[in-house]
Amino acid sequence: MSRTDDQHGPLVDLGRERPQVPARARNLSPIVPRASIAGRALVAVVAIMTFLASITTGTVLLISASASEWQSEVASEITIQVRPAPGRDIDRDTAAVTEAMRAQSGIIEIRPFTKDESAKLLEPWLGSGLSLDDLPVPRVIVARVQPGTALDLAALRRRVSAASPSASVDDHRAWIERMRSMTGATVIAGIGILALVIVATIISVSFATRGAMAANRPIVEVLHFVGAGDRYIANRFLRHFLRLGLQGGVIGGGIAMLMFGFSESIAGWFSGTPVGDQFVALLGTFSLRPSGYLVLAAQAVLIAAITAWASRRTLFATLDDIE
Repeated sequence: MSRTDDQHGPLVDLGRERPQVPARARNLSPIVPRASIAGRALVAVVAIMTFLASITTGTVLLISASASEWQSEVASEITIQVRPAPGRDIDRDTAAVTEAMRAQSGIIEIRPFTKDESAKLLEPWLGSGLSLDDLPVPRVIVARVQPGTALDLAALRRRVSAASPSASVDDHRAWIERMRSMTGATVIAGIGILALVIVATIISVSFATRGAMAANRPIVEVLHFVGAGDRYIANRFLRHFLRLGLQGGVIGGGIAMLMFGFSESIAGWFSGTPVGDQFVALLGTFSLRPSGYLVLAAQAVLIAAITAWASRRTLFATLDDIE
């Protein structure tokens, strides 16, 4: 018997009594810790970025939808102003212009405003109780155009001028152009904010990936020593960061969707107030369409994919430095 046997006793072969460890048990412990402080911080950053991106996209969609409704409503109406002129009866001129408009093809509804109704249009600027008898307040006639009809504005203007020389036709083209400019500027601003959010996400993910690689550098070196390739190591990190990106995207996008879902109810609380009326005039009912929610969900998945892509690029660059 050897000295080792004298000190520790004889060796015993356990045989079948040896503890059997499943082959998959060696893979249960991930290379990158899942519940690390850096991982939670990255989830929070991705969630905040996704929330900001979703709010921006949702607001752009709301403004675009409201602007489209404004443009369709304004484009479907034509306003005629009949101004007082010396030696002419404004009531007779208004009736003559109304009859001339009824003879125009493509116009389905005509509404001449009375003197009192025309005066009420000026109350927001001049106040109520003011006598407008001595002021040259024009009469307003609103005509609704049949949708899809190409109206001959030149012929309409000639017909209106023949009925009353002091009448003028306004087809609201200037307002429509302003709405289009405002909508375009809003979309461009939204795209700019989304670009900044994506850049900030890429930078955050890159720093988080380098930090995770630095913290697990000994493990990566051992994996290299036993023959693991860069692709094998990168896939382990890639799954980790893709999972974190999906978690952050679901949290941020979900909170944004809930906010838009409850926004219509919240807007109802302020209905009838000046602030509520302004928001309704600007953003409509402040509720997204179903297609808008699909856009927000796709955006959350896109940010998660960007997170995985940024981590992959950083991973291979870091692995080259380790080697």
